[in-house]
Amino acid sequence: RVLSSSLPRLVREFVAQNNTSQIKHVILILSQEFALSQHPHSRKGGLIGLAACSIALGKDSGLYLKELIEPVLTCFNDADSRLRYYACEALYNIVKVARGSVLPHFNVLFDGLSKLAADPDPNVKSGSELLDRLLKDIVTESNQFDLVGFIPLLRERIYSNNQYARQFIISWILVLESVPDINLLDYLPEILDGLFQILGDNSKEIRKMCEVALGEFLKEIKKNPSSVKFAEMANILVIHCQAADDLIQLTAMCWMREFIQLAGRVMLPYSSGILTAVLPCLSYDDRKKNIKEVANVCNQSLMKLVIPEDDEMDEAKQSITLSAEPNLEEPVSKPEAASSGSLDASGDSSVSNASVCTVTSSERIQVTLNLDGIVQVLDCHLHDTSIGMMTRIAVLKWLYHLYIKTPRKMFRHTDSLFPILLRTLSDESDEVSAAAPAEVFLEAQHPRIQLSFGKALSGMIGLDKGISRPWSLGCSFSPVGPCTVLLHFFSQSGLLSIGTFLFFSPLHCALLAQALVTPLPSAAPGLDASCTELPEILSVSHARPSSWNRNHVLSAPRYTLRAPNPTINPLCEGAVKRGGRE
Repeated sequence: RVLSSSLPRLVREFVAQNNTSQIKHVILILSQEFALSQHPHSRKGGLIGLAACSIALGKDSGLYLKELIEPVLTCFNDADSRLRYYACEALYNIVKVARGSVLPHFNVLFDGLSKLAADPDPNVKSGSELLDRLLKDIVTESNQFDLVGFIPLLRERIYSNNQYARQFIISWILVLESVPDINLLDYLPEILDGLFQILGDNSKEIRKMCEVALGEFLKEIKKNPSSVKFAEMANILVIHCQAADDLIQLTAMCWMREFIQLAGRVMLPYSSGILTAVLPCLSYDDRKKNIKEVANVCNQSLMKLVIPEDDEMDEAKQSITLSAEPNLEEPVSKPEAASSGSLDASGDSSVSNASVCTVTSSERIQVTLNLDGIVQVLDCHLHDTSIGMMTRIAVLKWLYHLYIKTPRKMFRHTDSLFPILLRTLSDESDEVSAAAPAEVFLEAQHPRIQLSFGKALSGMIGLDKGISRPWSLGCSFSPVGPCTVLLHFFSQSGLLSIGTFLFFSPLHCALLAQALVTPLPSAAPGLDASCTELPEILSVSHARPSSWNRNHVLSAPRYTLRAPNPTINPLCEGAVKRGGRE
């Protein structure tokens, strides 16, 4: 008590005399001999003395803040809760007097407060909240806040699992977002992952606070898309779009939708990851209807980003002029969620003319479509028997779209895709089988795709060996010639039973003629009686390979193979009218 009453008078005298050495000596004694003493009563006295000294210094306390703050922050870790409370009280008085002068020491103050926010003692927590509010007021009214120096500490503390620490972090993010002179959006990639982690907290209050913070960031992104680092956050969203928590997944999917529509082709390099996250959501039931609808918009918007220019052969030289500043005057139309599995042009939203906000800029940025990665993801989903019907349909739509937009690059994948695509023709779901884009191979005008298809088909019927070979479905029967394998394949794969049309180009006719070197039997083992109609349709098989020359191949008519009274696939109906004789 004697110390607290006489100390301010002594310090004011030193200030009047401009005796800084004596002031530092007084602070040193209070710190070393009292505040950091082993005796609890001495520590308590030292904290009171440091606060009184700060008040006596007034505006000059900013010159001695380091000496005043460090011993107080050390007491934040004291085992005695009463001393931790006195430390909060002392620091509150120091900060209240110094005001903006404490900002150079903000990181150490924030670090100490983040620990007290999770203190088990209610009195200590209450004292830390008072200090926290004071510090927020100082930051809000100041224009000298060092955001660059603060971000590393924020990035570290944001991964805390303590609910009170998380609440403390979110409250500070909301405050920094509200300050006009602080542009936290530039550093959003540093903290976005941590924000999504907090969004999964068990506390409804914390989840709500985090939702508000993410919502504010998203509003800012829509206002200033030119200053957003979309590419640095794409993979973070891909990860959280696959979260088990519905709120995290829905929020991340909404962000992904906005990113695709705002950033445009900047998101193309991340297409494989986006599809990995989005495609499974398309088969969600009504319990996750919101996620399914947003995922469908993401899928359609991403599909629109693939354009014919992506079919350039030299990927290393492919460059697209992108904009750091989108044209915000042009309207952006969001595609509606499509529920139909049909691939006809009138109903497929993937080929609609809905616009997507793309970026254009004076800078030349390399944006390359990672086609191999996309095809790998699509192929994995086709082979996964556990995925839902709508996901399989979406995968087939993607393959159809890629073959239409990038046929040159897609021919490399035809050998691997052809068998699984033909297998989808006999899928248990009529919608999936109707969506199978087999005509992409069979009517492809690009010679490399035709050749690749011919190789795949000839591999199935043993053209390279001149002998019959069971197809990959595992059918087994006596070797009676390649034509038997071909007919058995058509029957087993469902091409006859579902009435699907196959259009053979002249090159395909030549390949089949070379394959069917034996007379066509009246009925092959294991086939339906309806298959006996094939000899007339495949009468080209009676020709010998030696009689087929280049002129025959180029002048050969187009042949159509079908079952009696077929149910025409809407996708192929237009092609039937354009095809040759039946």
